[in-house]
Amino acid sequence: MPLFAQQSPPAGPPGAPPPGSEEGGNSTTLERVAQKTEPPRLYQVLMLNDDFTPMEFVVMVLQEYFRHDLDTATQIMLKIHHEGRGVCGVFTKDVAATKVEMVLAAARRAGHPLQCIMEAA
Repeated sequence: MPLFAQQSPPAGPPGAPPPGSEEGGNSTTLERVAQKTEPPRLYQVLMLNDDFTPMEFVVMVLQEYFRHDLDTATQIMLKIHHEGRGVCGVFTKDVAATKVEMVLAAARRAGHPLQCIMEAA
């Protein structure tokens, strides 16, 4: 005698649907609802002007943390200097928050009061 005998499911009356089938009258039909996904919200990373942080440091930060070339970084730095603030880049929320923290940490290490913020684009 085998140790593991295979049992067949109990059969219903002849002509009845097999157990577990949906023909038994208690079936549920699910409709697929199309879900619309939206792209993630974007945030601008802004640097604020101050009278103490050297322009060269701001240009270096724009090149190192935001991957701008020298000319673009210089233009952004001048915009920050003349208008009081300038956009460094536009990112998703997590990336923008990380960039802000990295810039603030670099400024503190260098002893500069540079301020960097993020706001919804």
